Amino acid sequence: MRTKLISLFIALSLSSMILNAQKSKIFELKSPDAKITLKLEVGAKTIWSVQHDGQQIIAPSTISLKFESGEVLGDLAKISSSKTEKVDQVITTINYKKAKISDLYNQLTVNCKGDYRLVFRVYNDGVAYRFSTKRKGEIIIKNEEANFNFTSDYKAFVPYMWDYRAGQKFNHSFEALYKEINISKFATDSLAFLPLLVDVGNGKKAVILEADLEDYPGMYLNMNQTKKGFMGVYPQYPLETKQGGYQNMNVIPTKRAEYIAKTTGTRNFPWRAVVISAQDKELLNNDMVQKLASPSRLTDISWIKTGQVAWDWWSDWNISHVDFKAGYNTQTYKYYIDFAAANKLPFIVMDWGWSSHTDILKVTTPDIDIQEIVNYGKQKGVGVVLWASWYAVSHEMDEAFPKYSKMGVKGFKIDFVDRDDQIAVASLYEIAKKAAEYKLIVDYHGVFKPTGLQRTYPNVVGYEGVKGLENYKWATEDQPLYCVSIPFIRMMAGPMDYTPGAMRNSNKANYRPVGSYPMSMGTRCNQLAMYVMYEAPFQMLSDNPTTYMKEQECTDFIAKIPTTTDETVALDGKVGEFAAIARKKGETWFVGAMTNWTPREITLDFSFLGSGNYQAIIIKDGINADRDATDYKREIIKITSGDKVKIQMAPGGGWAARIEKLY
Repeated sequence: MRTKLISLFIALSLSSMILNAQKSKIFELKSPDAKITLKLEVGAKTIWSVQHDGQQIIAPSTISLKFESGEVLGDLAKISSSKTEKVDQVITTINYKKAKISDLYNQLTVNCKGDYRLVFRVYNDGVAYRFSTKRKGEIIIKNEEANFNFTSDYKAFVPYMWDYRAGQKFNHSFEALYKEINISKFATDSLAFLPLLVDVGNGKKAVILEADLEDYPGMYLNMNQTKKGFMGVYPQYPLETKQGGYQNMNVIPTKRAEYIAKTTGTRNFPWRAVVISAQDKELLNNDMVQKLASPSRLTDISWIKTGQVAWDWWSDWNISHVDFKAGYNTQTYKYYIDFAAANKLPFIVMDWGWSSHTDILKVTTPDIDIQEIVNYGKQKGVGVVLWASWYAVSHEMDEAFPKYSKMGVKGFKIDFVDRDDQIAVASLYEIAKKAAEYKLIVDYHGVFKPTGLQRTYPNVVGYEGVKGLENYKWATEDQPLYCVSIPFIRMMAGPMDYTPGAMRNSNKANYRPVGSYPMSMGTRCNQLAMYVMYEAPFQMLSDNPTTYMKEQECTDFIAKIPTTTDETVALDGKVGEFAAIARKKGETWFVGAMTNWTPREITLDFSFLGSGNYQAIIIKDGINADRDATDYKREIIKITSGDKVKIQMAPGGGWAARIEKLY
């Protein structure tokens, strides 16, 4: 009897497996160049996998969207229809690193019973997918299952969430060095935020991203059960909050729901994307997030202006050789405006100190006259951007934006968001929309990585979400290593306000943090090259005007580097070691190269120049830059597209050039 029962159980199990197999539907979608293959199985579970040139990049990985009601989209899916299509179009960009983007991909849409669908795209440089629902009323998302399985225990570059505001998880600055570890060594007491890079062997890299994140929480990664892959983790929906954190400027959730989002039933959910590179340098010039983002919602963009910015906070207002007391006062800001005007910088930022940290309608510094400063800037052709906390803006923008716009203020640097739950993400869209109504630009600081909001609302001209130069007022961490890692990882997400421009530069032996008179690790040319390397439409000059005037040759060079360009070419690079890039504005090319603490000689191929003869104005590490990091040499050479030039960089060094067409 027992034997018969066992036989019956096996038979039923096999029948069930066969039935499930019959119900499963297999799809295959290739990239336009046929190098990337996406495989999708829809049945009992929805499982995706990706190959590149025959190498498995993403091993079979399950995905689903779980409702609070218990319904799970992607499990036991019943397909009502499906279609594939090829899209080949050109995106005209706004304030980006290139004027136009080729948007070429193959797309698979799988429509399922239950009023939802899955959309997969395969590009020549990666893959992306998203859920989409068409339900009436409101839906509550309990969780989203997103897995990124790999075939081996590869090395990953992991940015851990670590600096919890008010001791609360999911409240942090989104600033972290990269921990280079095998996936199986992922910390059990933390999570990683995006982007995250995995070295999948054979020179290839895979970078995990998300895009079009709107009215939904940001995705973090944790090691999954395979110990060779990652799974998505999301901050739960905040039910109650309080003021707290750094100088009481944060909004800290004190009670969270058992779900991650409460949202409209008809919507597209964020894209989950993996970019695949055959060579590291390809990551320096990638457009995945920009391609996946929602198009601009602004009909009039003529008023939006980008450019370089004279900034006060990093150098602690330490100007000198003036006949007034430097500090937070009107005279100091007129001095900043004079400097900006003399060097054709379109903006100054007035960082924190002019108002209450939590009430921007209240000017707390008696020596500051905002209207007088704005009027003075207008006379000089220099716009004024004001710092504000996210707390203050989110509570007061309906009154503050029209008030300061009427005064002539050009925008706001909005700081200390330090969250990316659904409420925080939605707030950034709301602020951008409201700011645009009053023709105000926005620079987000203390914020999560960009996910395409800057395309949807192009008045958003800057994002931090990077461990920038400000940290070296107090830190001793390896800055040159980090600075040649972020172009391949963090910059994949979009604009990156690292705030370069230090004129006090130090080698490894002599560096020390000095909060009120800070310096950078690495050479002067390393700092100059950042203005070419780092994508930042709203780009800071972090040091103070007095110092820049003493170093006018370098200041002249920086001031001529555009913050948005018509074309970008990745020249060479290796994650964490070195990077070289070229950007074009009009008929002029700009080239930047940087290295870690290893001195390096590389060869730059100038075939990107095209026909004609050019003149290159070069600033390179001086022969003694390894001893005195401020040492540099300026030279002018003739160059053509047929030239290959060997350049040398000192430890923590750099190389930069402005290349002008002669005839």
